[in-house]
Amino acid sequence: MRVLLWHVHGSWATSFVHGPYTTLVPVTPDRGPDGRGRPETFAWPDRAVEIPYDRLRGEHVDVVVLQRPHELRLAEEWLGRRPGRDVPAVYVEHDTPRRTPADAGLPEEVVPNSRHFLHDRSDIPVVHVTHFNELFWDCGRAPTTVIEHGVVDPGYRYRGDLPRAAVVVNDPLRRGRVAGTDLLPRLAEAVPLDLFGMNVADVPRRLGIAPESLWTFEDLPQRALHRELARRRVYVHPYRWTSLGLALIEAMMLGMPVVALATTEAVEAVPPEAGVLSTRVDALAAAARDLAGDPAKARQAGKHARAAAADRYGLPRFLRDWQRLLQEVTP
Repeated sequence: MRVLLWHVHGSWATSFVHGPYTTLVPVTPDRGPDGRGRPETFAWPDRAVEIPYDRLRGEHVDVVVLQRPHELRLAEEWLGRRPGRDVPAVYVEHDTPRRTPADAGLPEEVVPNSRHFLHDRSDIPVVHVTHFNELFWDCGRAPTTVIEHGVVDPGYRYRGDLPRAAVVVNDPLRRGRVAGTDLLPRLAEAVPLDLFGMNVADVPRRLGIAPESLWTFEDLPQRALHRELARRRVYVHPYRWTSLGLALIEAMMLGMPVVALATTEAVEAVPPEAGVLSTRVDALAAAARDLAGDPAKARQAGKHARAAAADRYGLPRFLRDWQRLLQEVTP
């Protein structure tokens, strides 16, 4: 089977391309958002193949896996075939409902009763990455299913030798309240924070957090990110409104205890023995401080976190689910 997939979300795509199919990954001369090709910071198998966008019309494609609305147009222009009509297609909905698109560069406003843009089409199934998303999106006529995340297991690597809390947020200043960026000053008063992700360098200054209370680490390769996360004593997940951050699952796989807002899918993903979930910021701050100061307690909670993540979000289950769906939608 040959699957056309744009490189959009590095961590999710890394899991997807490990499936038993050939993944065709469009590449443009500028390697911009619509043609990134293979990544440099993630390890992909050889069966994920770069294809210049202007050669796609000559390629055999069994199914298109869409992830952004405008990929419907790109696929039609570049393939010369209409997804859902001339070539089978599915649409992966990575996000919770929101009024403004996630990639619009505007403040994000969430609307739990949002109509999905495929609401009136029945020829392209919508694949949600969490049951919370399927519950909150109004997909109308579009068939829906849920394929929960799967993660390439980095192995148990927890050291916890640094009594600090790790947070992973890409573009925290732009995403603001959605990602819980505004909560970082209150959390940093309780425990030193290390913020990892893209465009994080200016966060301490913009939020008025003392440099010793918030260190930033800019866009590390995945292997280096895992190594650094595993050195921190606890993982903090401050997101108010997100599907389910893959960084959270990866931190659990590493063996890190978790302190998270009890919102969206986190309440399903993180069992009580793996850390603390609450909608009270003061409770989260106290829990992070407590775990950072108690290595034995943190290590034990982290072992529970790893066991839960490995059981629910293992890569084999994810790939079986995707293989089954792709076989269902192709003739």
